[in-house]
Amino acid sequence: MPPYARPSGQLWAALGVPADAGGALGRVLAWLGPVLIALVAGVLRFWHLGRPKAVIFDETYYAKDAWATIRQGYEASWPKDVDKSIIANPDGVALPLDPGYVVHPPVGKWVIGLGEWMFGFTPFGWRFMTALLGTLSVLMLCRIGRRLFRSTFLGCLAGALLAVDGLHLVMSRTALLDLVLMFFVLAAFGCLLIDRDLARARLAAALPVDEEGRTRPDALIAETTRLGLRPWRIAAGVCLGLAFGTKWNGLVVLAFFGVLTVLWDAASRRVAGAGTPYLAMLRRDALPAFSSVVPVALLVYVLSWTGWILSPANGKGGYFRDWAAKQGGPAWLPDWLTSLWHYETEVYKFHVGLTEGHTYESNPWSWLVLGRPVSYFYESPAPGTDGCPASETAKCAREVLALGTPLLWWTACFALLYVLWRWAFRRDWRAGAIACGVAAGYLPWFNYQERTIFFFYAVVFVPYLCLAVAMMIGALLGPAGSSERRRALGAITAGVLVLLIIWNFIYFWPLYTGETLPMDSWRNRMWLDTWV
Repeated sequence: MPPYARPSGQLWAALGVPADAGGALGRVLAWLGPVLIALVAGVLRFWHLGRPKAVIFDETYYAKDAWATIRQGYEASWPKDVDKSIIANPDGVALPLDPGYVVHPPVGKWVIGLGEWMFGFTPFGWRFMTALLGTLSVLMLCRIGRRLFRSTFLGCLAGALLAVDGLHLVMSRTALLDLVLMFFVLAAFGCLLIDRDLARARLAAALPVDEEGRTRPDALIAETTRLGLRPWRIAAGVCLGLAFGTKWNGLVVLAFFGVLTVLWDAASRRVAGAGTPYLAMLRRDALPAFSSVVPVALLVYVLSWTGWILSPANGKGGYFRDWAAKQGGPAWLPDWLTSLWHYETEVYKFHVGLTEGHTYESNPWSWLVLGRPVSYFYESPAPGTDGCPASETAKCAREVLALGTPLLWWTACFALLYVLWRWAFRRDWRAGAIACGVAAGYLPWFNYQERTIFFFYAVVFVPYLCLAVAMMIGALLGPAGSSERRRALGAITAGVLVLLIIWNFIYFWPLYTGETLPMDSWRNRMWLDTWV
């Protein structure tokens, strides 16, 4: 495992920092930098979080489902015209008695419901937890990037890019499930990274040391050493179970990450001297890895349905909770398990048959170039009202548009090509890890060309796009030992690129937060016809 990069003594000298204090300051910056970036991200995500004061886009499902779940353990069937009543007088809206049929597992609604439990049945309440998780995900990505690249600077850069991505910002300020899914997937990725480092350290500690104090490969040790209990891998299983319990996409991510972690084990044994590293991995690591992740994730998934399971099975509980009591089932299975299995099969039929057209649906081929963003909210204030200048001769525009920061995403297209090149031709495991994160959240959607899908699903792999851009910028800065001219040119190029991305985010800020714009200013931000 390479050491973490440390600033040179010349930097400390230029800043007037004593050499002895430089190491301590570097360790402080390893946490201080990520925390400061997360604080900035938090300000952006919590700024006027209750605006627009409305139920926007699919909040009409998840905000109400979360309110019912947190209060009675399962979703309710709400009247179609209840949204305006909720905004006008949330305390006056009664919780419906009839159960509601929903097509996503309950974890995300439990999470959103925590905010409502603390702050009430209001836009701020149902958006609070997604804003909090969005902020924490920036902090996590800074630390994940630092561990991945062994560089505090590149880790903080990846987190800063995530902080200024428009899609991540909008999803952090909206009560939808996909940001919750992204958080748990990213947490699982971080847990597996820590597990990789600890497993390699444990394997290295078992190898012999020569007379000069250097660790030497040993085929027997590399092929037979057991790595013991790996709690971070179990933690990854918990996170993946929570992801699966938020949306079924998490099950696909579990499969991708499961393959990734055992391939890391095989690579570790190869470096340690194993003659047949993949066979050694299959003998020593595959079954423990499976046991640490898959059963744990499935158990967490089932536990996430506890509220529904404990509800009455007499028709007054969760939807389909009484199915086994009415239809019967295997006597050796609990009635709740039979009913839950039937519920899941019905949900699967719904998802694969969802082909009804939608104004903002898009094909995944267009996602990386931002072909069709999703408008969550739109109003046309008249001059002199709701922030529209009285001097305007026409109505203004007020919109919340789920659109990634364009320059960041278009840069990420080139960064992904660089990552794939590093992985294929340089065997760079870091590039492979980033590619796996993107593939897990992106590639499965290509199997559903006829299904109604949306661009905002891409928020799950946005963190890995930011890691890819950070990795490419690190290459622009130049490798260790580069000439001063090479370093200067790389720093200028990288600095200009990052500043342009930040400027681009600021320019589109009104579209991310529902600020009122004169119509000409709104049109100037519609860079592609498909954004309208």
